[in-house]
Amino acid sequence: MNILIADCGSTKSEWCLLFQDKKKMVETQGISPYFLNDAQIQQILVKELVPALKNRQVDEVYYYGTGCNNAANRKMVQKALASIFKAAKIHVDHDLSAAARALCGKNKGIACILGTGSNSCYFNGKKIVKNSPGLGFILGDEGSGAYLGKRVLQYYLYDTFDSALRFRFDAKYVTNRVEILENVYKNPLPNRYLASFAIFLAENRGHYMIENIIEDGFNDFFYNHIYKFSESWKYPVNFTGGIAYGFKDVLAEMCSSYQLQLGSVLRNPMEGLIKYHGGVKSNGLKPIVTK
Repeated sequence: MNILIADCGSTKSEWCLLFQDKKKMVETQGISPYFLNDAQIQQILVKELVPALKNRQVDEVYYYGTGCNNAANRKMVQKALASIFKAAKIHVDHDLSAAARALCGKNKGIACILGTGSNSCYFNGKKIVKNSPGLGFILGDEGSGAYLGKRVLQYYLYDTFDSALRFRFDAKYVTNRVEILENVYKNPLPNRYLASFAIFLAENRGHYMIENIIEDGFNDFFYNHIYKFSESWKYPVNFTGGIAYGFKDVLAEMCSSYQLQLGSVLRNPMEGLIKYHGGVKSNGLKPIVTK
């Protein structure tokens, strides 16, 4: 059976076709049912995905994507996929399910996303049974790229950075107060804009102000989300996302201080999803690279 797995965000989408003990990786532009209709999603699939698959048969599709916790959005995505993969059995679920299955497999555990945004849940080995509410980047998203990036901008605009950090910030971003506020309050996708400043933290590790921002952001996430699950002290706490992977040393220290067991930390869920849906054979899958 040939299985197609999709991990789709609003910025980019990662696809993996499992076939004949091999795997074929494809990257396309992001797919968000909040910004695209089924015809537009279908167009992306036809132009960017289908040619890369080279007419290989697809028997089953496991699609995980942003916005797919909404029933109407799931239906839209399923319709677009069904129009392309007519003979395939199609499953559509949201990105938190991808994180839970990728991180926990069929075991019980806490699954956390720390990327542009943040989310967390308790997974009982079969399904998500508890979810700490995601309030988005304005009211929540503690520990996320947007949350940390917002703190970087606060330190800059409040003139809290010392002269060395301010010099580095000005040299890297070449921006000003007016431009920053314009991007945050008037331009589209302010969450992505805020998250783009999280890289400044990674590039300036060791400075006490930088370390304070990272630790405060993660502390807020632990206290407001992980602490709300009683299961956090019984099962491993796992993380996926660019922010989690980039600052996994801080997560390890924080789990130790909170007396929690740190589980897996993955840059993205695809590696775990391949194991989950591909079974034991997935560990020996040979990559197929297309130029």
